[in-house]
Amino acid sequence: MKASAGYPIVTLNEFIINRQAEHPEARGDLSRLLHHIGVAAKIVNKKINKAGLVDILGEAGGINVQGEDVQKLDVFANDHFTAALQASGEVCAIASEENQEIVTFDEGLSRDGHYVFCMDPLDGSSNIEVNVSVGTIFSIYRRLSPEGEPAALSDFLQPGTQQVAAGYVIYGSSTMLVYTTGNGVDGFTLDPGIGEFCLSHPGIRTPDAGRIYSINEGNYVHFPMGVKQYIKYCQEIDPASGRPYTSRYIGSLVSDFHRNLLQGGIFIYPETQSAPKGKLRLIYECNPVAFVAEQAGGSATNGRIRTLQLTPEGLHQRVPFYVGSRNMVEKAHEFLNTYH
Repeated sequence: MKASAGYPIVTLNEFIINRQAEHPEARGDLSRLLHHIGVAAKIVNKKINKAGLVDILGEAGGINVQGEDVQKLDVFANDHFTAALQASGEVCAIASEENQEIVTFDEGLSRDGHYVFCMDPLDGSSNIEVNVSVGTIFSIYRRLSPEGEPAALSDFLQPGTQQVAAGYVIYGSSTMLVYTTGNGVDGFTLDPGIGEFCLSHPGIRTPDAGRIYSINEGNYVHFPMGVKQYIKYCQEIDPASGRPYTSRYIGSLVSDFHRNLLQGGIFIYPETQSAPKGKLRLIYECNPVAFVAEQAGGSATNGRIRTLQLTPEGLHQRVPFYVGSRNMVEKAHEFLNTYH
């Protein structure tokens, strides 16, 4: 596509096709799936931008599997991503924060789909009524069950190292889709003038160190001692290391991580007394974000071992999560090991 508005345009679809050409053995199925993700993201983005004008704000009147109030936009995002994935014919089943069990597609081409799809359809949706950025997190695995048969739970209980693609969409002042297929991280910004995601952040690399720490300090009294000591370290005055660091916490994993990815920083959601196993979900929140972080040169752990090495024990398993600039995650580990 020709340059517009003073910059050369490479659309998401063009980028996907070009990347596929680099791998002659590829069948194109993942490329088609990524295209459908982009389409669903544009539909959800349009609805979010109208959130204050139509009846899609507030609670939908239900409780999801996490015990959280379901927002109307959660339902909308979940339904539209599910429909797009089924239409792609490449996905045989999905796992979503909004569904207790996996959803299998047993009709048409989807039954022979090569992939399973995991998602948090609208991360941070409780913030939507106050106009705070929200996002969609997604992860893709190759199925383990035989093609032509119904997908199984075991298809989803794979360690994060087996992801073939992962990413997120952030719906903010601009809408961005960031993803990786294991060959670096690229970001695409939605150009509303042409209705296309355009390459805006090629080859994203996160700084090895940053000056931002993101954690809900309102839970400080419930944090492990190692986390408390790390927070004190972040707050100390030490010009040589750039401290004190800046505390920035939005309360949306996508929003906090995206900022830290670009600027350098660490996001922490540790275990607490009320959530001894952590709060964030391994399969469709931590694993995809960890994959993106590592591909951008960062690090992600549960406070002890690499997040992507964890083998899920259940669909909605929660884990502690430390993710961001490599040096900052390593320093946090030092405090966790000292005060374990």
